[in-house]
Amino acid sequence: MKRKWWIVLVAPPLIVLFIFIGGEIVKLLWNWLLPPLFGWRQITFWQGLGILILARILFGGFGRHGTSDRSVLRHGVRERVAERMGERMAERLDRMTPEERERFRQGMGRWCDFDPSASESKPQNEPAK
Repeated sequence: MKRKWWIVLVAPPLIVLFIFIGGEIVKLLWNWLLPPLFGWRQITFWQGLGILILARILFGGFGRHGTSDRSVLRHGVRERVAERMGERMAERLDRMTPEERERFRQGMGRWCDFDPSASESKPQNEPAK
């Protein structure tokens, strides 16, 4: 297999260019839309880059989610783990007696700050006549 040494030379300038273009696009869009619409101040390139980084941290994005083999593999693992957890929980509930199930429901209700027995025992509010 050939070594692709040229990637070492090409990748860093492309990364810098991508970051510059992203920050510049955010700055231009902000300065074009927000000051006329809402009266907000214009921003600099560095502030635009900061907004871009903040958006990436808060919302994710910019990646090829779901297209690479690695992300598909991770997604498949997550699905299998969740499926197995659901199966184990169903098996555990099947082995419980009705009294154990009720205690479990009450415990989960307290853990979730919801009391299922309270909503079942209280009569519904009748509509005003």
